[in-house]
Amino acid sequence: MYIKLVNYIDKLNLYRKTKISNRNFLVIAALIVGVLAGLAAALLKTLTHHIEEFLQTDLHWEYKYYLYLLFPLIGILLSVMYVRRFIRKGKFETGLTPLLYTISKKSSKVEPHNIYSQIITAALTVGFGGSTGLEAPIVTSGSSIGSSVGRFLGLSYRETTLLLACGAAAGIAGAFNSPIAGIVFAIEILLPEFTIPAFIPLLLSSATAAVVARFFYNEQLFYLVTEGWKTSSIFYYVILACLVGLFSIFFGKANYAIKNFFYQIKHPYKKVILGGLMLGALVFLFPTLYGEGYITIKNLLKGDTTAVISNSIFSSYSGVPGLIILFTLFTIFAKSVATLVTLGAGGNGGIFAPSLIVGGLMGFIVAFTINTLGFAQVNVANFIVAGMAASLGSIMHAPLTGIFLIAEITGGYILMVPLMITTAIAYLINRSVNKYSIYTKPLADKGQLSHHEDKDTTVLNMMKLRYLIEKDYLVLNENELIQDRMPEILQSKRNIFPVVGEEQQFKGLVYVEELLKKSFNSQTAMPDTVEQLMELAPAVIDVNAELKEVLQLMEKENVWILPVVDEDDTYIGFVSKTAIFNKYRAMLSRQADYMN
Repeated sequence: MYIKLVNYIDKLNLYRKTKISNRNFLVIAALIVGVLAGLAAALLKTLTHHIEEFLQTDLHWEYKYYLYLLFPLIGILLSVMYVRRFIRKGKFETGLTPLLYTISKKSSKVEPHNIYSQIITAALTVGFGGSTGLEAPIVTSGSSIGSSVGRFLGLSYRETTLLLACGAAAGIAGAFNSPIAGIVFAIEILLPEFTIPAFIPLLLSSATAAVVARFFYNEQLFYLVTEGWKTSSIFYYVILACLVGLFSIFFGKANYAIKNFFYQIKHPYKKVILGGLMLGALVFLFPTLYGEGYITIKNLLKGDTTAVISNSIFSSYSGVPGLIILFTLFTIFAKSVATLVTLGAGGNGGIFAPSLIVGGLMGFIVAFTINTLGFAQVNVANFIVAGMAASLGSIMHAPLTGIFLIAEITGGYILMVPLMITTAIAYLINRSVNKYSIYTKPLADKGQLSHHEDKDTTVLNMMKLRYLIEKDYLVLNENELIQDRMPEILQSKRNIFPVVGEEQQFKGLVYVEELLKKSFNSQTAMPDTVEQLMELAPAVIDVNAELKEVLQLMEKENVWILPVVDEDDTYIGFVSKTAIFNKYRAMLSRQADYMN
């Protein structure tokens, strides 16, 4: 059945290639991806908000508020249990870093289970109070849709990558009703090299997803900001930008510290219990941390300056401006910790929404403090919006995404200049310390990051060593007699032979030139065993090594071919520059055919 389906798809592809160009066909595929990703975004938002509404409103029980301490733990636990029970054949990963790795090293093949598993686990995590956002899961789900469509249709790596980006853009567009931000996000974060022809599929998939998602989920995320900005406030916007930029640096350091802390805990359920209890305590003290936290920003934009403190155990002090500022400041740091604890404990989500919340709260603090102290009278809502854009742009190293996303979801295009100023300054401050974003640094540290400025590395990262290994070499045992293997050696078309031990561990090499020299040299005795003739290899390659490292080692040792072994030093085969260069040329040829 499967073979028949594959044959049918191949015939369909051959037929459509004669009737329609790749460019036009990708437009149709992008529309399909847009519809499916829009439905996925609507489903995720609806499911999450139904869980939140049931727990906070529909659940009528005298002691239910005591469960708020345990709700986050329950959500993370259910998410982890689902993954361990149902995701057995594939690998489940959260965040955008694995997605970037997939583009770089896995030929953009996102595992299909991400289409639904990201939705289920994110809804459980965030619906039960996990302090993360839904954007990273919907981006991964949309990317999986695009990748699956591309692979189902038998498209090339570049075409599949484009559809993957279309799915990601569609996910953002559907989640925020912001098609332009979806396109910008895909270009800034996912596409290693943007080309103009790719813009049309991105545009159509993003717009389609926004329309489809709007049919099923039409709730306005934020109230529209319409009041303009004043030139006299520019100085304060700069102050806000500097504060956000510095905080984004702290957020990056906290991310690695908390991630490493939970990484050292090997038992998954110990992570769940520890992280869940920590998160429950934080949510109890700072109610804004529950779920995404957008409702607090909505209330602040409406002018409710007590929104952060009013539902907490400190609500009786909501009339004291100084305590509002202090409590909001603590909430900002608590939100950062709560988000990272949620992810470290095994919950699913992203830092997209938390970045917006933190930036919005910082904008509120700056504006509210200025107004309270009487330095000036600034528009609080405008500063909240500017803070959100600056925070997102600096933490993610995606300033354009931050600007256009916030302008779209708040209607704040009239604030474009303050958005540009704050986001640019905050981004530059973060960039001066962190060359890579919070998503790309783990890949850069491992040498797995593709970048359009280094096309050689980008292409090499697409290639895997294990598929370039040549295994048709005559293998000699170190204890064998030379005379016994001489006929096979002379008939072989190779001039080099691997030598292994009794357990197939690689020992060294025998060169035909040396063998012939000693055979015809009457002044030296011919060695009896292979071990006596064997020479050590200039270097040995691990099967999991990166091809860029392999080429660098070959250049250093001035050799054309090297043996490859596994983690137990068992001989596998040889890799040669010829095989690497042939594959490299093939990859370049595939890229040249892109969008023709």
